[in-house]
Amino acid sequence: MELIWHGHSTWHVTVGETELLIDPFFDNPKTDLEPADIDTPDYVLLTHGHADHIADAGEFSDATLVATPELVSYCQAEFGFEDAVGGMGMNLGGTVECGDAFVTMVRADHTNGIMTENDASGGMPAGFVISDTKPTQVSDEESTAFYNAGDTSLMTEMREVVGPYLEPDVAAVPIGDHFTMGPWQAAVAVDWLDVDYALPQHYDTFPPIEQDPEEFEREVKATGSDADVVIAAADEPFEI
Repeated sequence: MELIWHGHSTWHVTVGETELLIDPFFDNPKTDLEPADIDTPDYVLLTHGHADHIADAGEFSDATLVATPELVSYCQAEFGFEDAVGGMGMNLGGTVECGDAFVTMVRADHTNGIMTENDASGGMPAGFVISDTKPTQVSDEESTAFYNAGDTSLMTEMREVVGPYLEPDVAAVPIGDHFTMGPWQAAVAVDWLDVDYALPQHYDTFPPIEQDPEEFEREVKATGSDADVVIAAADEPFEI
C-alpha cells in the first residue's frame, strides 16, 4: 500500500492496482499540485461535505464515488458524478469492495453542512479504514490497513472498535485543533488505536488551525505509545 499526502486531508492511496483519492482539496499551502496534475483515480472517497474536503471533487467525476447517500446525491447533482458504490453510496458501519481494496466507513464526530451552506445537511460525517483484505473477526497479521479519521474529535470508538477490530497499521489524524482534535487529543487517539505509524493531517491550511506537528510528536511520546510519528512531506509517497 502506498500513501501520498497532498496537504490538508487529501490522500492518494494505492492498494494493488487500485487508486483511491480521499477528500480532494488542492487549494492548500502544502501541495504544489493542481487537480489537473492528478490522474483520475478509480475511486473518490469523501468523508463529509465541507468545502475544504470536496471543493475539487468535481475534477474527478469520472471516478466511482464512495460517500454517504446524502453526499452522493449532492455530488451527482453538482459535480456530475454518475457512478457510486452500490449505486447510491454507503453508510456508517458498511464495508465495500473497491477493486483491490476494502473500504470500511466508520464514525467521525464533527458537523457536516455541505460546502459552506451549513443549513444544508450532508448526513453523518465519516472516517475510512482502507485495507487489502476484508475485515473479519479473525486477526490477520498479513493484512495492511490505513485509517483516515476524517474531521473528528476524540471518540471512544477509536479505542473500542477501530483499533482492536479493524486493526489499522497507520492512522492519519487531524491535529489542527479549533475545528477538530488538537495535538494532545490526537495523541490519545493514536495511543488508543495502537498503530505502528501516525500521520498528522488537517493543519496549517488556515490561521485557526496553524500547528507545529512536532508538538503532536511530543504528545504521542508522552502517552507511552510506540507509534512512529511521520510528518509527511506533501506529494511524496509513503510505503506501508
